[in-house]
Amino acid sequence: MTFRRLSLLFCGGYLKTALGTARTKRMTELLIQTKYSNSFTISTMTDVKNIIKNGVVKDSLRKKEFKETFEDAPMYILVFTYICYGILILFGYLRDFMRAWGLEKCHMADEREEQKDFVPLYQDFENFYTRNIYRRLLDAFERPVSSVPGAELDLLERVTDDYNWTFRYTGKVIKNVINMGSYNYLGFAENDRESLVTIEEILQAYGAGICSSRQEMGYLVKHQEVEDLVAEFLNVEAAMVFSMGFATNSTNIPALVGKGCLILSDELNHASLILGARLSGATIRVFQHNNMKNLEKLLREAVIRGQPRSHRAWKKILIVVEGIYSMEGSIVRLPEIVALKKKYNAYLYLDEAHSIGAVGATGRGVAEYFGTDPADIDVMMGTFTKSFSASGGYIAGKRELVTYLRTHSHSAVYATSMSPSVAEQILRIMKCIMGRDGTLIGQKRVNQLAHNTTYFRRRLRELNLITYGNEDSPVVPVLMYMPSKVGAFARHMLKKKIGVVIVGFPATPITEARVRFCISAAHTKEMLDKVLDELDKMGDILNVKHSRQSTVNRTLAYEETDIELDE
Repeated sequence: MTFRRLSLLFCGGYLKTALGTARTKRMTELLIQTKYSNSFTISTMTDVKNIIKNGVVKDSLRKKEFKETFEDAPMYILVFTYICYGILILFGYLRDFMRAWGLEKCHMADEREEQKDFVPLYQDFENFYTRNIYRRLLDAFERPVSSVPGAELDLLERVTDDYNWTFRYTGKVIKNVINMGSYNYLGFAENDRESLVTIEEILQAYGAGICSSRQEMGYLVKHQEVEDLVAEFLNVEAAMVFSMGFATNSTNIPALVGKGCLILSDELNHASLILGARLSGATIRVFQHNNMKNLEKLLREAVIRGQPRSHRAWKKILIVVEGIYSMEGSIVRLPEIVALKKKYNAYLYLDEAHSIGAVGATGRGVAEYFGTDPADIDVMMGTFTKSFSASGGYIAGKRELVTYLRTHSHSAVYATSMSPSVAEQILRIMKCIMGRDGTLIGQKRVNQLAHNTTYFRRRLRELNLITYGNEDSPVVPVLMYMPSKVGAFARHMLKKKIGVVIVGFPATPITEARVRFCISAAHTKEMLDKVLDELDKMGDILNVKHSRQSTVNRTLAYEETDIELDE
């Protein structure tokens, strides 16, 4: 199969047959082009119902080209980045020497004198990076927020007198800071009293907490309502909700696989997936990000060779991926992974923490984005902490899966159930997205997020800034490379009342420090333009405009495989 053929199938490009059908004519009537992108806008409630019923948008999205870039920086930038870290490490050792001899005051944790002969609980050398490099940038991290994390937020002003070892608050509040860091994709993080009436009523009726686990006295009618609505929203048989998104992964993966099973994990998977895989006791093998050739190689070897030493067949083979990768802004190549899963009789675990609500014509995640049948995904996981502006997570799929987890999941047995007021917030937002509230507010927000994402990414390309990820991903990393540059950038942006999130090692490769923007439907064009103007100025000052408009993919994810995608 040629790459061109694979690309056409992957994007669902049945243009020759589709253009002449009545469905295409109807789709043209239903959908209108937006101002900033090739995304579609749904204009009436009838259109929403027809889309859900007939799958009109699903077919249209399969024609959309999959564009994802990981542009390499010039070699001299990488060299200077290593030199920068070398200087920081050199000065770090010098300062440690001065602290040891009392020439500089030591603020770090230390073992008590009476415990010197004990096995140390605190390994001093392991904290070298945190003590001497991260500490220099700490004023740009962990900034205290004192308002709702909407399109704008308020921050408590703080200063340091000892080079970021401690901070003191001045009593002042920095108001109306443009929020470019929160996962408020659909803009539902708001404190509008009229919108929160039902949540206030639930809080009055049920209280703030459950004080019990699910299997004891912590399963309420509200939880059942949420689970039924989530299953309907995702078009699956059943769903189960949990009170914490991180624990949804870390406590349920061990319930699904164990010793004698194999987990194939994407190299960029979230820490919750990695922890869950390690706790399971299963064998873990990592494949290169979105690299289908590498994944198929591991699958073939697993099927042929079986388990180490005994060579018995694996009890289960579980492929673990994310919908949108939160540090790279990348979208999983779902159709190809589903095809490989079917070919090698493996199971698929899809984490949609960042993609549910954020992509897809009606906000139903990457399955809708690619037009993939949810029945082809064995375990659908997601969280309510991003697009739904709540907390907790869910597992969805076949009824047998959910029934099994109700009795075997550690979260169901030991963890406190979701707060009733949080459950009501999820119900309110999900009904809004589905149009159950009788308005198009939810659908308009899904459309607006797509518009803002396309506009912001296009403008960044025009500024010659290197960005990672998919053009439809609302997670937009802008590469700065050097730790000193991300710190200077964050401080300057705060002076301009723009709040950003900077990310560096060990959350990213050591030479790829970056600023991560999270686009929201609540952002106005004026807000985005202000951010882009400051980016343009700082890009020149910090010399980070290195883009050569190339689309080199470092993991060779587009190499041909011998799989056939379902038509």
